[in-house]
Amino acid sequence: MSEVDAARAARYPGDAGGRQPVHTCYVPADQVTDDLPVQWGAAALAVLEAHAPGPLAFAEVLGLPARLAETVHQKVVAKLATEPVEDLRIDFEDGYGHQPDTAEDEDAVRCAGLAAVLDVLSVGIRFKSFEYFARGVRTLDLFLTQLPTVPDGLTLTFPKVTAVEQVTALCELLGLLESRLDLPEGRLRFEIQIETTQSIVDSTGSFTIPRFISAGRGRVSGLHFGTYDYTAACGLSAGEQHLAHAACDFARHVMQVSAAGTGVRLSDGSTNVLPVGDREAVHEAWREHYRLTLRSLKHGFYQGWDLHPAQLVTRYAANYAFYLGNAEADAKRLRAYVDKVDEGVLDEPATAQALALSMLRAVDCGALSSADVTRLCGLSEVDLRALARREAV
Repeated sequence: MSEVDAARAARYPGDAGGRQPVHTCYVPADQVTDDLPVQWGAAALAVLEAHAPGPLAFAEVLGLPARLAETVHQKVVAKLATEPVEDLRIDFEDGYGHQPDTAEDEDAVRCAGLAAVLDVLSVGIRFKSFEYFARGVRTLDLFLTQLPTVPDGLTLTFPKVTAVEQVTALCELLGLLESRLDLPEGRLRFEIQIETTQSIVDSTGSFTIPRFISAGRGRVSGLHFGTYDYTAACGLSAGEQHLAHAACDFARHVMQVSAAGTGVRLSDGSTNVLPVGDREAVHEAWREHYRLTLRSLKHGFYQGWDLHPAQLVTRYAANYAFYLGNAEADAKRLRAYVDKVDEGVLDEPATAQALALSMLRAVDCGALSSADVTRLCGLSEVDLRALARREAV
């Protein structure tokens, strides 16, 4: 391998593998309890039962294809009853606001205890931006030092990043904390919120994200889009601040190109149109959230923010409809690729990799089971993971 190839392989190692949550739930720190996932699941099921009881009513609200209605509804109900929250971010930033220092200290310590027992795939905190450096660092320090044990899925969220120097400073701080806590170097990782215009293009006119990733020295795990801070920074009026705006598409495309191949995962932002109120209001909010979630999935953003329990209904419905709607066609193409059969589409290894990854994501989120995948295309999860690495099956 040449020096150039080695450098490229180090910079672009590809996806690290493992399950990516389909969402991140942001909950203010003072509202987090040890049974929060159960509470959110129960609340979501109650809204579903109240406003769209049964598969047909649910399908009518969202415009689900008739062939998917019963399956999607059944899977949504099961998910809300068993694993309603996949990724939880305990928020000490905008959602939490500015509390007295003693109150934030107490919440940081209390939430550290909860992080070890919450029944979720991954958990972490969003600490205050470096605009409030002392407060943000103190909360981060308290939370990490009071953790009974560091959860496998621990994720730290770094908001409102505007300069590479901030990423460098956070890496130095995490290194000090690892040393103090006797953790392996690089154990503490973080996701960067892309919610400032400076996090897209810097003062010299250069794209900033590649420099963020380099400055992170392997610690950057994800890029999360911040809908409202970013659109406000672009000067959009309140009525135009939404995920489907072209300004957001530009930012997401920059995120996508900048992170491609690096192993840094992407998450879309949130919608603040909440499913609350009377039935008509809930239905309208559900349709909007469902539409935006499907749009994100089609654009290659497989994770997004949820701010309210009732948004879980359409988060999972959109994921299940997306993967189930594509499953048979994807499986046929994947089988044809493996068998080297001419089915009218000449797929290359890159496309086979994408098809395998889509199948794996479908299994991870519960849209398909391993048995479903084998039934559809005759391949096991082991086969899929080999194809995802561009290996022969």
